Amino acid sequence: MSLLALQDLGIGWPDGPRVLDGLTLSVVHGERVGLVGPNGAGKSTLFQTLAATLPARAGQIHFDGAPVQAGRFSPNLAMVFQNADDQLFCPTLAEDVAYGARNLGLPAPEVAARTDQALDACELTGLEDRPVHKLSGGEKRRACIAGALVMRPALMLLDEPSAALDLRQRRNLIDLLRGLPQAMIVASHDMEFLLDLCPRVLLIDDGRLCADGPARDILGDAALMARHGQEVPASLAAR
Repeated sequence: MSLLALQDLGIGWPDGPRVLDGLTLSVVHGERVGLVGPNGAGKSTLFQTLAATLPARAGQIHFDGAPVQAGRFSPNLAMVFQNADDQLFCPTLAEDVAYGARNLGLPAPEVAARTDQALDACELTGLEDRPVHKLSGGEKRRACIAGALVMRPALMLLDEPSAALDLRQRRNLIDLLRGLPQAMIVASHDMEFLLDLCPRVLLIDDGRLCADGPARDILGDAALMARHGQEVPASLAAR
């Protein structure tokens, strides 16, 4: 059974036009899927709808076999924001990472254990007492991921996770995400990042899903990419 299933999904903000329509696709457990498209194509709006913070305008969303209802939080789906400073708000790293588990009402020992595990998975052990505003850009990104992992979600939505990272931080992030068991949908303009991380890519534009398939086939199709304002990653263009 699919972890996430969309059927004829229509999305958009209230009192505005639909951003995407007729979106039908599925994601299975553990799958890593890239999401590409020009600015304004609806990537972030889709994430808001999948995370149940924005009601769907049409169609259905099923997560792990159950319909997704707007406004109903599920710890099984976690979103990592494009701007880490929009997500980190507690005084220290440990407090911020623990927030999700604590908000689930878990016993203190379980919160502590999950926090330690998430920090270790994201290579942040030893920084527990550091103020979040004193973390580096790469540390902030990993802190956001740790804050998602502490809830042990089945699916993670990552919005431009490699933005503003240097090459070393970017490589560390790819290695981190590759090692996680969660399914993930990764929205990014960094085509090389997606090519390295995601075996499958979705391309959205003009209010619809334009392509869905193997990352190398879609990202390497120069005509397709050009039609939708995208560029073939250099590693494929050079072949």
